[in-house]
Amino acid sequence: MSRKPPDYELWLEATKTIKPLRARSRAATPKPTAMKLPTRKLVNLPSAPHVHVPSHLHKSPPQITGLDRRTTQRLTRGQVQIERRFDLHGTGIEMARINLLGFLRDVQAMGARNVLVITGKGDSPYSRHTLHGADHFHAPERAGRLRRLVTEWFHESEFRSLVAGFQPAHPKHGGGGAYYVRVRRIREDR
Repeated sequence: MSRKPPDYELWLEATKTIKPLRARSRAATPKPTAMKLPTRKLVNLPSAPHVHVPSHLHKSPPQITGLDRRTTQRLTRGQVQIERRFDLHGTGIEMARINLLGFLRDVQAMGARNVLVITGKGDSPYSRHTLHGADHFHAPERAGRLRRLVTEWFHESEFRSLVAGFQPAHPKHGGGGAYYVRVRRIREDR
């Protein structure tokens, strides 16, 4: 026999008198309202002053177009007068970039047009070759780190405003370890 709790009889009596509440329609149920937070009045701050920037500063530097055919031929033959030289040997990559940018700005201000940037050939088994030709200098086994990075830097906007074109140097000027760089002229109409 199961034993019933002492209040079980009382519970049965109470449940006989309970009537169910009538069902409410869903439309009548109140929707929960979002709690309204106190609103703050926004303070109107003055806008930044308008600064006029000349239109030529909005333009990105021109792309490196390369060198004309006659200049390329003269450079390939080693027949161009080099106005300035800049040697990056023994310079770390970060300082090489900063120094090269400063050098190119200086020579542009001086009006020099043809400069030689010496990067070194890198440490590879083929670094002693002195053959000259476009395909040879771009071979992956010849790519020294600084030599490769200099060509990438020339395509950045800071350098594009200074460099009109570049190509590997003739063996008498360093061959695969140097670049002829054609410096852009400073335009006076700006």
